[in-house]
Amino acid sequence: MNRHPAGTIAGLLLVAPGVLYLVALFGLPLAMAVAASFGIGAIGTRSAFTLNHWQALLSERLYRDAVAMSLYLALLPTALALAVSVPLAVALRAGFAGRRLFSTLYKLPLVVPSIVAAFVVMTLFDRGGVISRVLTPVGLSLPQLVRDPWAIGAILAMTWKNVPFMTLIIADGFASVSDDLRHAARTLGAGPFAAFIRVDLPLALPAISAATILVFVTSIAAFAIPSLLGPIHPQPLSTLMVENAFEENRWGLVSAMGTLLTAIACAALLAYDRLTRRREAST
Repeated sequence: MNRHPAGTIAGLLLVAPGVLYLVALFGLPLAMAVAASFGIGAIGTRSAFTLNHWQALLSERLYRDAVAMSLYLALLPTALALAVSVPLAVALRAGFAGRRLFSTLYKLPLVVPSIVAAFVVMTLFDRGGVISRVLTPVGLSLPQLVRDPWAIGAILAMTWKNVPFMTLIIADGFASVSDDLRHAARTLGAGPFAAFIRVDLPLALPAISAATILVFVTSIAAFAIPSLLGPIHPQPLSTLMVENAFEENRWGLVSAMGTLLTAIACAALLAYDRLTRRREAST
C-alpha cells in the first residue's frame, strides 16, 4: 500500500524537532569531540590529524589503569545496587505496616546531589569521622574507607545513590506482572519462591536489565563521588579528564578520554539492545 505524500510529510514534520534536538545537542558535540581526539579542531592546538592522543591513552599505564578503575567503579556499585534493589522492590510490592512511609524514605537519595552523598560518607566513615570517634573510646577502629585502594567509600556512596533509582524501575516491572499468573503458578503447586523464580523474575527481567544498564552508563563517567572518596591512584578516567588533562589544557587528550567513555557506554547499550531483541524473538 502506497502512503499518501501528505501523511509522509506530516510524519517527518512531527519527528523533525526531536531529530534536530538530538543532532544539535548530542550528535554535533559528540562528532566534534571525536574529531578533536584525532587532532581536528582541538582547542589551543594546530588542527591536524594525529593519533598521538589515542596512543597516549591506550599505551600509558596511567590511563590504562584509569580505564580499569572506571569499569570497576561502574560494575561493582551496579551489581551491589541490583542485589539490594530486587529484594527491596519485592518487599515494596507486599503490604506491611509503615509501607507508605518506607516507600518515601528509601527515595531520599534521589534528591541528594552526588557531592553531598560523598560528604556524608566522608563525614561518617573517614578516619576521625563520626563513627571513628564513637568506636575509639571502646578500643575499636574502622579500616580505611575513604581514599582507600579498593574505593570502598566511593562504592558505598554510589550504591546508596543508585538503589532507589533501580528500585523504582524494577518495582514497576514487578507491578506489571499479572496476579492471575502468580495465582495460576501457586494453583499448579509452585511455592512462593518457585513462583517468583519462574513467573515474576522472567517477566520483570526487561525492567531489571534496563535499570542495570542505565545505572552502569551513568556510573562509568561519575566524577564527584570518585574524586572525593576514590583512591589517589589509580583514579578513574573521568577524574583524570579534569584533574590531569583538562587543567593542563590537553584538549585532544580530554576529547579522547570522553570519546572512550562514550564508546564504552554505547557498547553497553548496544549489547542490551541485542539481548533484548534476541529475548523478544525467542518468546
